[in-house]
Amino acid sequence: MHIVVVGTGYVGLVTGACFAEMGLTVTCVDIDAAKVAALREGIIPIHEPGLETLVKTNVAEGRLMFTTSLAEAMASSGIYFIAVGTPSGEDGSADLRHVLNVAREIGRNLTSYAVIVDKSTVPVGTADQVRAAIREELDARGEQLEFDVVSNPEFLKEGAAVADFMKPDRIIVGADSERAAETMRRIYAPFNRNRLRTLFMGVRDAEMTKYAANAMLATKISFINEIAALCDCLDVDVENVRRGIGSDQRIGFQFIYPGCGYGGSCFPKDVKALIHTARNCDFTPRLLDAVEQRNREQRRVLFDKITARFGADLSGLSFGLWGLAFKPGTDDMREAPSKVLIEALLAAGARVRAYDPVAMEVARRELPAAALADGRLVLADNQYAALAGVDAMVLVTEWKPFRFPDFAAMKTAMKQPIIFDGRNQYDPRMISDEGFEYVGIGRRG
Repeated sequence: MHIVVVGTGYVGLVTGACFAEMGLTVTCVDIDAAKVAALREGIIPIHEPGLETLVKTNVAEGRLMFTTSLAEAMASSGIYFIAVGTPSGEDGSADLRHVLNVAREIGRNLTSYAVIVDKSTVPVGTADQVRAAIREELDARGEQLEFDVVSNPEFLKEGAAVADFMKPDRIIVGADSERAAETMRRIYAPFNRNRLRTLFMGVRDAEMTKYAANAMLATKISFINEIAALCDCLDVDVENVRRGIGSDQRIGFQFIYPGCGYGGSCFPKDVKALIHTARNCDFTPRLLDAVEQRNREQRRVLFDKITARFGADLSGLSFGLWGLAFKPGTDDMREAPSKVLIEALLAAGARVRAYDPVAMEVARRELPAAALADGRLVLADNQYAALAGVDAMVLVTEWKPFRFPDFAAMKTAMKQPIIFDGRNQYDPRMISDEGFEYVGIGRRG
């Protein structure tokens, strides 16, 4: 079976590589010629554990190919996965331009029955728009070809995307025809020995399921962050509260870790898009509004704690940041709390030294160029170099190398032994015993 995947970002590249690993022939399409050329050489544009090996192996064995021509790829396939970006518009809505451009190109080149699969995260009703765009192009050509549009949302965690795809906890397929549903059954058969993993539903139901899932997880994060803020006010240790509520099986421990806010390419964008959808229906999404507002405030919580300790004017002070990516296991800095913190520190007159195990190249593109040029912001060579002469260390991303650091080396490097723990990674008592002042999120020292 030969399939086409349009888009080679996180979703498209992982999807294509994993399908190829299971024996399907896959052509990935991207309009970026330099990116396609690099992928043909096995050069991966993103950090995702296990992905580079999959791509190189399947390219070498002829199951995975890359091209800039969708028309060329369509000549040997009748199954097209759309996995292009859907960034947030200024009003919070999902920008569907790339999705619909792909749909139109499919319509211009379609010659026989096909299944078009929306793999990108898209709002309810997108399949209808994709269908209309394809039909418009077919009508312009005088063609009356049949096709089906399917919703097959991804549930991939950055940093564990390959494992999530290869061993899914569920596969959601929204299909309005049995013909399309059977095609999807065949595609996912190698991943789905337990038939209960695949849930078939209507197209609009599947579109909503993706947004509802991400909104639920974002809600759990914002909830525990709000509880942590209340714990700060009441002299309560949120870690004890977290363990207490997490042991309730109805709640569980996942996504109830207080921190400095969620980021990345999914939760912020998808919550905003669902809010926009609700308002278009004249529905007030009070809970989702609160989730988004809490996260906006949470991404400033470390800066607020720093100014509470040092004062509003941070001129003459220097801070060492550990972690720049929005989470461990990825180099993605989209909506990362580190960016909010760095911009606030620089605006308050501070100098910043920062280090991340994998996101340094991305950081050079994402962080303020002027501050990098004049030395107010320095990207250090390692985690201890990031602490040279600083007044405090700020943990932003909980990478494994940061879990058990050399405290003696830290003390030697730092001007003042102060730690702001943005992920509640450390035990306050242990940090105190090591001779450091500790500030966490809802923690008692």
